[in-house]
Amino acid sequence: MNFPDGLKYTEDHEWVKIDGNIATIGITDHAQSELGDVVYIDIDEDLENVTKGEDFGTIEAVKTVADLLAPLTGSVSAINTDINDSPELVNSDPYGEGWMIKIEYENIAEIDELMDADKYKELVGE
Repeated sequence: MNFPDGLKYTEDHEWVKIDGNIATIGITDHAQSELGDVVYIDIDEDLENVTKGEDFGTIEAVKTVADLLAPLTGSVSAINTDINDSPELVNSDPYGEGWMIKIEYENIAEIDELMDADKYKELVGE
């Protein structure tokens, strides 16, 4: 299982990479392994804003369908449309080509509420 340092994590198994005022968001290696083979991702192409704790799409795997929850509040600056045609990228490269959205976050204090890699490992029992 991969838990990159330098990222932030949520209890809902999303990861966040902060680069200046932009946050890249995806699901963790743990989440994709629990879901199994990802077959479909539904993120509204017209998505403009996300609110912390609210869903911004769904992910469908062989085993189940799950909501994607925003770890931060902000305006959407990019949506990874590559995962529409190749949802398996979420399984093969969850921290790279399998990213979901990028947002310009609004509240830096929300970042402090996220977990570091060590805390996330504890959460998932690693």
